[in-house]
Formats: sequence, C-alpha cells, structure tokens
Amino acid sequence: MKSYIEERAIELANYIIESKSTVRAAAKKFGISKSTVHKDVTDRLLQINPTLAEAAKAVLDTNKAERHIRGGLATKAKYKGQA
Repeated sequence: MKSYIEERAIELANYIIESKSTVRAAAKKFGISKSTVHKDVTDRLLQINPTLAEAAKAVLDTNKAERHIRGGLATKAKYKGQA
C-alpha cells in the first residue's frame, strides 16, 4: 500500500474519532468519496493500526445506529419551515 494512502487512512480515523464525524462529513472535509472513506477506515486501517481502526469503527457504528433519528429531524425541520 502506498504511504499517502496509509497517512490518509490514519488522518481520517483521527478526524472521525475526535469530531465524532459521519462518513459523509469526513468525505466532504477531505475531498474524497464516501466509499473511499469507508474503505480506508474499515479495511485499510485494520492492516495499518488495528487499535485505531476499532476506535473509528465504534464511532461509525454509533453514527449508523443514530442516522434514522437525524433523518427524521431533518425532515421535520424541512416541513416545519414550509408551514
């Protein structure tokens, strides 16, 4: 694996852990696709730094469990603004 990919994976994981960021927000911040963020954090990082990968995965799992709530709140805000 190229060194810049390893560095990017570590930076992504640190950003996600520190800011409790979603995959979408991390992708936007780093200017890469959501699938690249997901692949870096779940697959590539596991080979580089398993401890960091587990910490990042915990944040992503929490975000995944809460996303239906965030979606509902966004929809509620959208229709509240139209009324």
